[in-house]
Amino acid sequence: MTLSSEYNPPQDPLDILYHDAEIVVVNKPHGLLSVPGRGEHLADCLISRVQAVFPEALLVHRLDRDTSGVMIFGMTAHAQRHLSMQFEKRTTKKAYVARVHGRLEPRSGTVDLPLIVDWPNRPRQMVCHETGKPAVTDWRVTKYEEAATRVRLTPKTGRSHQLRVHMLALGHVILGDPIYAEGPARNHERLMLHSEELRVKHPDSGESMKFRAKAPF
Repeated sequence: MTLSSEYNPPQDPLDILYHDAEIVVVNKPHGLLSVPGRGEHLADCLISRVQAVFPEALLVHRLDRDTSGVMIFGMTAHAQRHLSMQFEKRTTKKAYVARVHGRLEPRSGTVDLPLIVDWPNRPRQMVCHETGKPAVTDWRVTKYEEAATRVRLTPKTGRSHQLRVHMLALGHVILGDPIYAEGPARNHERLMLHSEELRVKHPDSGESMKFRAKAPF
């Protein structure tokens, strides 16, 4: 992500999917940072917009700037800890929608490839079997399009750029990816990756809750 380049985040109103005394769930737009970057020009971000409405909101997890979709925030220190532990222990369930380059076959499968930061080229990540951290993604084709495939991605781990690098490793880069895509695959108005569904246990009641935001592409 070349943040030194133009950063013009969308100015759409905050899309609040759910809120109560413990949590707030929003639909993050594409092109907006989850947290502030370095420098005043990168101060505009989702957490600051959420805190403008809910001053007590606390960060639990992040989505890449170029990824849209469901994000949850804690409204108390207890909720933040409880939710963070669910992400850490991988008891949350996440589902993404992506459009990838070419025809992805077979119709379903699993990518199990360890990932590590590519230091000279960061924030790029890369597959590394020696020192990479475990990363696992299930995929299922939902539709074949002309020269592209719509796919549902279910990450079992939460590594940085995991879905983007795993699709690249399969030879089917996510369309519009400003870091990993090249040529026609890169020539799209946005990264075609959206966090469509998140399941968590409510930090107060323990009840299982599911939040959804339909992909805008």
